[in-house]
Amino acid sequence: MSQLSIVVPLYKEEETVTHLVKAVHSALESYPSPWELICVDDGSPDNTLDELNKAKQQWGEHVRIIELQRNFGQTAAMQAGIDAARGEIIVTMDGDLQNDPADIPRLVTELQERDLDMLQGWRQNRKDNLLWRKIPSRIANRLIANITGVKLHDYGCSLKAYRASVIKQIRLFGEMHRFIPVWVASVTKPNRIGETIVKHNARQFGESKYGISRTFRVVLDLLAVFFFLKFRARPGHFFGYLGLTMGAIGGLIMSWMATVKFILGEDIGNRPLFFVGIFLLVASLQFLTTGVLAEMLSRVFFHATNAKGYSLRTPNLVNNQEQWYVATPPNPENNEDKNNIAQAV
Repeated sequence: MSQLSIVVPLYKEEETVTHLVKAVHSALESYPSPWELICVDDGSPDNTLDELNKAKQQWGEHVRIIELQRNFGQTAAMQAGIDAARGEIIVTMDGDLQNDPADIPRLVTELQERDLDMLQGWRQNRKDNLLWRKIPSRIANRLIANITGVKLHDYGCSLKAYRASVIKQIRLFGEMHRFIPVWVASVTKPNRIGETIVKHNARQFGESKYGISRTFRVVLDLLAVFFFLKFRARPGHFFGYLGLTMGAIGGLIMSWMATVKFILGEDIGNRPLFFVGIFLLVASLQFLTTGVLAEMLSRVFFHATNAKGYSLRTPNLVNNQEQWYVATPPNPENNEDKNNIAQAV
């Protein structure tokens, strides 16, 4: 088995922390390779950070804490955890215990046995409100699948397993954590992205951070995802298609107007179609010039950031065993384990 990093973003989850850390250790008690638990406090205003520090003192240094300056959102917190992860396999999950840590070993095993780069959890039996959570989620999932071509049932499930060499090639911004499978498909083959059914528990502590408003944000984010996946390296094509289409329609309209004016001898000055033709020709010119500017900016971006238009399949090697703790968690009630933790620190 590969070295494993579990990344958990947390925001106002003070009641959950103790149960979460305990559940992760129970799930990975027999995991044969070194692992670490990375908890990212996303600027929580409550006692989440204090509870994390207590858990670290209890369980050991393999419980790593990342504290963000303020609340940046789940996507940024997840990216911070992925950046800090040292494992060859990275698993992400929510911090509210609706994802079951007991599924983690199976996800890791299945990811490797199926030779995948990413394994997406599928909450087939969701314990959420039908009207406010399930129905909007189903609509969003079908919309994403149809537009992006990445066919999955549940994009919103945070319980995912990745090969670090793949997920670390991706940068997440805004609220793009919902589209991680789509971003992964931009650096690997879609057939190397799989899904598996996972457990989903009802929330026991705290309140949900999401509402119906996120459905509208998904639609806006989906437009951005579509543009960057299809036209990031050739934005001129996107604006060019729009410009040429509008120009062709506007040209046909103005040709007809010229025929009416000069052949049929009719007045066209007050015809709405005449102004529509003018508008389409002007809009066409604007889109075409915008496409040229976008192409120039794209080339400046790739040159300045040394970004490549391709990705290589390379292994992610982590060989420093001294930085890791073994899978078997220490028993806080055992004095010998406490001494071993103190010596390791």
